Amino acid sequence: MALASQEIAEQATLSMLAKNAADVMIIDLRGLSSITDYFVIGTAGSEPQIKAVVDQVASDLKERETTPWHTEGKQSWRWVLLDYVDVVVHVFRAEVRTFYGLERLWGDAPRVAVSADAATGEIIRTPDADDPGTRVDALEHEA
Repeated sequence: MALASQEIAEQATLSMLAKNAADVMIIDLRGLSSITDYFVIGTAGSEPQIKAVVDQVASDLKERETTPWHTEGKQSWRWVLLDYVDVVVHVFRAEVRTFYGLERLWGDAPRVAVSADAATGEIIRTPDADDPGTRVDALEHEA
């Protein structure tokens, strides 16, 4: 059975956090764009970490019978994009993420920062303080 877009976004988020990606964020584009439902964005500190994050996301989603329609950026490993059609996963080097500023480009989209509690491993979702329109309920993981 195919995963729903929210499930893909949640799994990609968990996979990114498992490889210590920083500043992981889900941007909800439903109702704002016909391109995709969600962007999942994270930052990696080095080329090996970008590779590890990308491999983890792809592997975990493949285990759930979901493969990317398209992948870009594996030539330079500065910004790798995994396109799952309804979810687009972006793994950036910090300076590239700052330069392109997807959060600024989609500034009117609800977004949630996602992190893991260091002590418990529990996923923490924090509405973006600069985004009064965040729909946290729409992005919460369902058990």
